[in-house]
Amino acid sequence: MNPRILLAVALALLPLAAAAATTPKPFTARYQVSQDGQPMGEATVTLRPGPDGSWILRKDTKGTAGLAALLGASTQEASRFRWRGAVPEAISYDYHLVAAGKDKQRHLQVDWSKRQVSVQDGKHADTYPAQPGMVERNTVPLAVGLALGDGKQQISLPVGVRQTVETENFKVAGSETVKVPAGSFQAERVERSDAAKTFSAWYVPGRYPLPVKLAQSDGGNLVLELVSYSQP
Repeated sequence: MNPRILLAVALALLPLAAAAATTPKPFTARYQVSQDGQPMGEATVTLRPGPDGSWILRKDTKGTAGLAALLGASTQEASRFRWRGAVPEAISYDYHLVAAGKDKQRHLQVDWSKRQVSVQDGKHADTYPAQPGMVERNTVPLAVGLALGDGKQQISLPVGVRQTVETENFKVAGSETVKVPAGSFQAERVERSDAAKTFSAWYVPGRYPLPVKLAQSDGGNLVLELVSYSQP
């Protein structure tokens, strides 16, 4: 083959290779969960390949102490997505909460051929336009971690929620030492920088795509701290 053609092909493939290099391999991350400073449960987050080139990010949280254990509380969240560069672009998201014999479910589905999002939340159904590169609540921590790994200090994400795609903004607020069951780390502290300010997380870019510690106030002042991280 003509050397010029070979060079053109190589240059054309470079962006794809760079994008693939920044996406994580399958993993299992385990966290301890506390609420208002009290032990509450444990969470397991897994990433694995899915069908048709998609990927599955699953988070299973189980109450093991206090009121959460008494109520038999557990949540399962499963996201199916495709890689758009190094962004986990949403295909579907399922949420299931069980507590005290009751359950709550939500299903989000993106039809990319129609550029439309459909959300079923109990008896409520909504549709709205999809946005390229959109994520959903379960993949937000992963998307932020991947952006940090690419050296970004300020991150803006289109996030599919119940009735619309909202823009959520995050920024690196500083570097500090954080101690969790998995060890002591020099981490970058990331805060949500828009009006909501419901997200604080500590990341170790280049080592883990997920935070070693995550505090969220929109789900009951929950704090997740990394216990272990493994890859097959």
